[in-house]
Amino acid sequence: MSAKSHTESDIAKTLGVAPGSGRGRRLRRVLLLILLIVIVVVVLAMRKKPNGAGVVQYKTEEAQRGNLVVLVTATGNLEPTNQVEVGSEISGIVKAVEADYNDKVTVGQVLARIDTSKYEAQETQLKAALEAAQARVLQAKATLHETQTKLAQLQRVRELSGGKVPSQTEFDAAQAAFERAKADEASAAASVAQAQATLKATQTDIAKAEIHSPINGVVLTRKVEPGQTVAAAFQAPVLFTLAEDLTQMELHVDVDEADIGQVKEGQEAQFTVAAYLDRTFQAKIVQTRFGSQTVDGVVTYETVLKVDNTDLALRPGMTATADITVKKVENALLVPNAALRFSPPAQQQKRASRGLVGMMLPGPPRFNTPQQPVVDTNKRQQTLWVLQDGQPKAVPVTIGATDGVKTEIVSGDIQPGMQVITDTMGTGR
Repeated sequence: MSAKSHTESDIAKTLGVAPGSGRGRRLRRVLLLILLIVIVVVVLAMRKKPNGAGVVQYKTEEAQRGNLVVLVTATGNLEPTNQVEVGSEISGIVKAVEADYNDKVTVGQVLARIDTSKYEAQETQLKAALEAAQARVLQAKATLHETQTKLAQLQRVRELSGGKVPSQTEFDAAQAAFERAKADEASAAASVAQAQATLKATQTDIAKAEIHSPINGVVLTRKVEPGQTVAAAFQAPVLFTLAEDLTQMELHVDVDEADIGQVKEGQEAQFTVAAYLDRTFQAKIVQTRFGSQTVDGVVTYETVLKVDNTDLALRPGMTATADITVKKVENALLVPNAALRFSPPAQQQKRASRGLVGMMLPGPPRFNTPQQPVVDTNKRQQTLWVLQDGQPKAVPVTIGATDGVKTEIVSGDIQPGMQVITDTMGTGR
């Protein structure tokens, strides 16, 4: 008790009042009241301040109605509708070249000529061999006629002599000679046919020494010069590449396996090429091929688009980037794709509890993160987050088509104009 009295005496001396006096009691009550007012003001300020420390800010966008165009992008190269590689079936020295790059050619027009001196010499030799074979046929026919006459005479004598002459051995020998003469005649005739076929083959080679155009078109490439030796040993070397009609071309693009299910014949497309950055060309799908090709682990399917090239602005081999229109949706409820990828951060601030002040001054209100909804195995079932009373609220929705930027909402408690959360902007300071 003496220590307490001593402390109160010290406080009283400090305040300049006597211990236990009425003035001291009033001063203590005033100080206590001021302290309570300060505590109330601080608490109210912390609760009313919207951007207080630790409050998460959200970035939102409106759900809107609009038209959605779903595109599939693919790259490829332009090719002529019909491209033909013209080669040579025979070997020899190129005597003349009659066509050059970009020349328009017609069916049957001579493109190049190969020297035929060697083949003409073979032709002369084969003609002589044919004539010799024909002479042997005449000789075989004469021998056949001779043996046939001799056999007939022996037959007549045998009939007149009652079978006594000629002897059976002599008659059999004549009969065998006649048969051999018939065989010789057949062999000679076969030799003639063989000589004729060999001569015709050589004459065909001579005719092939003139390289003709098989189509009406344009010369794209020329790979031969006069004086060049052409060697057609195992395969025909390519001398010219012709395009039938450059006013109608094809665009061959590789569509990714994830998108090929949406691509169908008859769909419209637009494409651009590096040569005309400010121009868009129109195309139409005419074929989607079933055969796949794998490059660097990526599976793609070749798709053919028909292109009108009346002004000849496009050229074979150009690289093009095509946007294929696979679906159009009008007056759809659209939300940004970022909203479908958003999920609230897991934040929960602990209440401070340090001494008497911590008990009297509550910390910022706790932010209880809503539980994440169970993910549906159906990828069409997604979750959007909207702001409700400053807090994120999960809204299950069913999505439809997407163009990579916005997605169609097929069903769900989402209305045009609602603010959907797309991202967080950090906490207030």
